[in-house]
Amino acid sequence: MRKAFIFVLVYTSKEFQMTYPVIMPRQGQSVESCILTQWYKSTGESVSKGDLLFAYETDKAAFEEEATEDGILLARFFEEGDEVPVLLNVAVIGREGDSFEEFRPEGGQREAAQTDAEITMKDTSVRVEPVISSPGSYTSTHAISPRARKLAREKRVVLEAVKGSGPGGRIIERDIVDAIRQGKRLTPLAQKKKEAEGLTVPGDRPGRGKYSTGDLIEPAATVSDPYSDVPLTNVRKIIAGAMHRSLQNSAQLTHHLSANATAMLQLRHQVKVQQENGYPHHITLNDMVCYALIRSLLLHPAANAHFLGESIRLFVQVNLGMAVDTDRGLMVPVLLNADRYTLPELSDHLREIAGDAKKGGISPDLIVPEAATFTVSNLGNYGVEMFTPVINLPQVGILGVNTIIQRPVILADGNFGFQPYIGLSLTYDHRAIDGGPATLFLAEIKNQIEQLTPNLLNPIS
Repeated sequence: MRKAFIFVLVYTSKEFQMTYPVIMPRQGQSVESCILTQWYKSTGESVSKGDLLFAYETDKAAFEEEATEDGILLARFFEEGDEVPVLLNVAVIGREGDSFEEFRPEGGQREAAQTDAEITMKDTSVRVEPVISSPGSYTSTHAISPRARKLAREKRVVLEAVKGSGPGGRIIERDIVDAIRQGKRLTPLAQKKKEAEGLTVPGDRPGRGKYSTGDLIEPAATVSDPYSDVPLTNVRKIIAGAMHRSLQNSAQLTHHLSANATAMLQLRHQVKVQQENGYPHHITLNDMVCYALIRSLLLHPAANAHFLGESIRLFVQVNLGMAVDTDRGLMVPVLLNADRYTLPELSDHLREIAGDAKKGGISPDLIVPEAATFTVSNLGNYGVEMFTPVINLPQVGILGVNTIIQRPVILADGNFGFQPYIGLSLTYDHRAIDGGPATLFLAEIKNQIEQLTPNLLNPIS
């Protein structure tokens, strides 16, 4: 009978114990407080065991706290952004209408969680309460809790001499208490002069005692941020979007090959000689590469195409896109029907569209990727020996032109020597072209470059 009576008492006690405090967990022995970063439940909301209640973080990691009981979230004692001492009540779960005031941190729970710093504060007649983590600006660039900032202002504490012990070096209230105990304070006159004249205080001053007017110094020059945020221009946004979509939506592969540049260098020399005698065309090495590329596209039409998803559109004419570096960013104007022109005519037209692009006078219809059937990008002038150009979709290929370098070769007479070679980088869409045909196309460009002859300088050739 006696055992039954005891059982009833225990059961009845448990039946009426329906209010449960939720504490801030301790994550490691060195952690004294955590930042409450997010609430998942609102006051008055139903809570089931296992539900996420709130998220919190230390200076090293982030965590989430789950409910251990069913009930109603009766109260939240801290809000998002608050710095909460570990093992302190954060909230209460219970039944609707239950009392929860006895769990509030300012009550008995608060007294049980007192620290040495709080006991010290009794001597200064200042009450310590949970620290809030929102930053302040009281003459310091350090993060500081509002309560610490308020206390520092009231007691004229020199924040430059205070080292924060909170997460991430944040100055919290106990740090200000320690500073008061150590005498890291300004005299009333020094405080007035500091504020009036915009002076500061050296944080590494030796000795103890209050800071006087003689300790004030001129502030050091403000150190600017080691970076600057530059908003994207509309042109940059368009380029970024196009390049990202290109790499996301295609199967790009790049082959590299070099062509003997002896013939084109000789041709360029002849252009310069003839210009001295009134030759009107300024034909560059890039013009010659473009001319060789166009001839190769006519022989390999699979590269002169657009990939449309369910079909491949092959073009009869070559609409050549040429990457041009402008003050507003990279632009790719298109020369329509480029295959119809002689080398001198091609040179003149390419110079014209490049000039229009740099001046901003190019037609919008000539700078969209759909206008070109193939694109060339030349980085040879920058000394680039090899790169991977990105396709302008829906085109299926792009040719990267690299710098000319001298390479060791065995000459026709059997002797060892050096000859100039220009690097070619072909990026192609493997969805439209296989590796074999792509290699043959690149080899054709090489052959066309190596077969350039002086008769191409004749405008009617």
